[in-house]
Amino acid sequence: MPYRINSDLPPTVRDRLPEHAQDIFRESFNSAYAAHRNDPRQEEAAFRIAWAAVKRRYEKAGDRWVER
Repeated sequence: MPYRINSDLPPTVRDRLPEHAQDIFRESFNSAYAAHRNDPRQEEAAFRIAWAAVKRRYEKAGDRWVER
């Protein structure tokens, strides 16, 4: 299901990513979710695509996500 605002994101995303990375995740997820509407694995694909988008701008440094 698409996310309207960052506070709607799952805790595994919301509690780990900085605000800007959450924006990237949410926007990418929503776009991918719409693009894969006929795919039986729609939500799974949207999560993979959203995480890939975050990883293009952020990297994990220890237990924190930091901008590249």
